[in-house]
Amino acid sequence: MSDRIATVARDTLETKIKVEVNLDGTGKSAFDTGVPFLEHMMDQIARHGLIDLSVSCEGDIHIDDHHSVEDIGITIGQAIAQAVGSKKGIRRYGHAYVPLDEALSRVVIDFSGRPGLILNIPFTQKRVGKFDTELFSEFFHGFVNHAQVTMHIDCLRGDNAHHQIETVFKAFGRALRMALEFDVRMGDRMPSTKGTL
Repeated sequence: MSDRIATVARDTLETKIKVEVNLDGTGKSAFDTGVPFLEHMMDQIARHGLIDLSVSCEGDIHIDDHHSVEDIGITIGQAIAQAVGSKKGIRRYGHAYVPLDEALSRVVIDFSGRPGLILNIPFTQKRVGKFDTELFSEFFHGFVNHAQVTMHIDCLRGDNAHHQIETVFKAFGRALRMALEFDVRMGDRMPSTKGTL
């Protein structure tokens, strides 16, 4: 089994980003983005996905967090797509339900090679601290478009917007972990009747 590690740099007039990922890691993370709440959420991806994840970003946060959040989602998607390689032998599908106090979310992911996002998070607040909750749509759209995955995200209940978002990111990490695991019964076959993903 080859190492499933990738480093991707993305440099635009709005952001300068570097992402390092190890899909077979232990949940280590390091972040320097200027967007603390997003860093807290990305830590959930690493910890619950058992993915080593390092993200640095110099963005135009003096304007707002939009470009940084969207472009980080894009770059993480590119890094995971590169690290997963041919997809032979992986489970392909992953799902998770995660509660946090009154909140409950479900994430279902398919490494299908076809980008698609169904996102249903009925936020109870427009901001968590200084963070605009609408930016998570930008993060996940960026991710699915560049990781080439289909993903359904549903926050099933919740009164606290922080809890709503955190359950989504924990479930996202858990679903990623399941989908990216190797299935010993699959061997080195492609998990698709088409023979390609």
